[in-house]
Amino acid sequence: MIDVGVALPQMAAGLDRGRFREWCAGVDGGPFTSISAGERITFHNLEGITACAAAAALTSRVRVLANVIVLPWHHSAMIAKQLATIDVLCGGRLDVAVGVGGRGQDYAALGVPDSGRHARLDMAVAELRELWAGGAAADGHAVGPMPVQPRGPALLASAMGPKSLARAARWADGVSGFSLLADPAEMARSCRAAEAAWVSAGRADRPRLVTGSFVALGADAQATLREFAYRYLEVFSPGLARGLADAMPLYTPDALDAAIRAAEDAGCDEFIVVPATSAPAMLAALVDVLR
Repeated sequence: MIDVGVALPQMAAGLDRGRFREWCAGVDGGPFTSISAGERITFHNLEGITACAAAAALTSRVRVLANVIVLPWHHSAMIAKQLATIDVLCGGRLDVAVGVGGRGQDYAALGVPDSGRHARLDMAVAELRELWAGGAAADGHAVGPMPVQPRGPALLASAMGPKSLARAARWADGVSGFSLLADPAEMARSCRAAEAAWVSAGRADRPRLVTGSFVALGADAQATLREFAYRYLEVFSPGLARGLADAMPLYTPDALDAAIRAAEDAGCDEFIVVPATSAPAMLAALVDVLR
């Protein structure tokens, strides 16, 4: 049976201390397998690595998924230390999805060049693995702490195209994708493409396949979902954002249930619900859908 994880509503409005704690407790106590947060800079969201660290301390059962860490933004020694710290705080429950990001504004805000980012991602992954294994960062000194997990956290690739998947198949434990419209055919194509990349790379193991989509449930769910999706996607193009936002389908329990089943039929191992609202009622509605 497919796993179902929940992203913290860090991209939605109103996520304060009280709601953050309530979501962590609800996800940890509910029928879910992971809690996650990701990175975005020029937006109103809570910072992703900090959010993952807080979720690590406030949960005890679910996996903590850093989804997605944009590795070209970070110095390898520092991000290795930060992620190992989170793995310690959650007792070895951390998984990490990494990618190159899709927003030039975030690179500009950080003063980081976006040239050569795919090669820099590959290099950073190798450095993370070496540092987590106790390798030296400089002058023979290792970066601590050591992760609780012997090889360090599992690394998933935020990869979609053939070239990105081919690169990921050399080092990733799986693929963390996303389907904006929760389209069954799209999810199936993505799964087959990842599996084919693993075979082409000579891998004997099967990639862990993760997908997800924006979801709103409860009162005024359709309007909430459309407004959230528009705000999130507007950076790419207002016209494109409006068209996609108006097509968002996951605003009823039946639609969400169908999307999860479609992801399972496609061969996904986990479906991540990305909430369009931080209202606690949304979490209660999610629990009802799964139970």
